Amino acid sequence: MRTSTRIASVLTGLTLALGGAALVAPAAHADVTACVNQVERELKGGEAPESVRAACYVGLAGAYDECVTGLTEDGVTKGTAASACRLASK
Repeated sequence: MRTSTRIASVLTGLTLALGGAALVAPAAHADVTACVNQVERELKGGEAPESVRAACYVGLAGAYDECVTGLTEDGVTKGTAASACRLASK
């Protein structure tokens, strides 16, 4: 295989891989945003601290129990934490 053909193949593969990641990323972000918004509704308009966003990312990764624990340690009620973490894991 010629070098120019090989380089073109690698660049095409890289472009397709990065394009696919860009399509998936907004969906993942929306789940974390939904989780944070759920917590902020409980705070009645207050902005959630960064630790809430971190707990929601944990929920996004599939660690539901750790997400709930992280949110309840931040003072979120258990019911809101459970529903927010469910939103993150979707």
